[in-house]
Amino acid sequence: MDYISIIPIAILHGLVYGMILFLLASGLTLIFGMMDVLNFSHGAFYMLGAYFSFTVLNLTGQFWLSLIIAPVLVGLAGIILEQLFLRKVHAYGHVAELLVTFGAAYILEDVVMLFWGSEPLKIQLPAILKGSIPIFGSIYPVYRLFIILVSLAVFLLLILILYKTRAGIIVRAAVDNKEMVGALGFNVPLVFLVLFGVGSWLAGLAGVIGGPLFMTHPAMGAVILIDLFVVVVVGGLGSIKGALFAAILIGILQSFGILFLPNFVLFLQFALLAIVLVFKPEGLFGESQ
Repeated sequence: MDYISIIPIAILHGLVYGMILFLLASGLTLIFGMMDVLNFSHGAFYMLGAYFSFTVLNLTGQFWLSLIIAPVLVGLAGIILEQLFLRKVHAYGHVAELLVTFGAAYILEDVVMLFWGSEPLKIQLPAILKGSIPIFGSIYPVYRLFIILVSLAVFLLLILILYKTRAGIIVRAAVDNKEMVGALGFNVPLVFLVLFGVGSWLAGLAGVIGGPLFMTHPAMGAVILIDLFVVVVVGGLGSIKGALFAAILIGILQSFGILFLPNFVLFLQFALLAIVLVFKPEGLFGESQ
């Protein structure tokens, strides 16, 4: 096998998976990294986004409409979870949050199997995203390049909102000192509710985009959950830039691992996590507490 010729394609494969991970990790960064809420239902919201997309697409025949509607529905589901359940257990710490969100994940998976069944579903792409183009001396699917572009656009949008707008300043201030922000007259619980909704919206967006690539099935959220938490910890809690860098790093590491060391892919990933935790416990872009 000519490994040299397939290295650029392996890098692209890693970027594509890394960008899916970034969309998920950026949402979890808002929820876990900034709000300090341990949310193990994040993978289930990713799955829910894919199934909502499938339904909207079947009803309307419009992939672009599903790209708008499905993440919004997942964001609303996240708001309901935070408002009705998580808010009541915040005072009891991460163990209570873990139990509630684990339970929510299992319930959502069962609900999905009840309404959509357990068989994998194939999501049809619009004609404009079905083709391939020549790149690096090979043919590469347009849809995979579309994933990279959308994810980079989301990254730029998040950076713009968090660091260049008044809303972003309020969010970062509430994360640093919610008592002071509350004393200034801002509704901190509402800020965190919206933040949780946006994080869930990002998970839903990842599901809409990842569904056609990986096949939509009830276990898809659980499958990606380990990679997701590795990305968040390696990148640094609360860092959107760290989430992007770590997601790309993990994606490329997995791509080359499958190519050269297929039996050690998981080992390489956790070896990287261990090295980061030993030498930089706060993550590559996290701030020391």
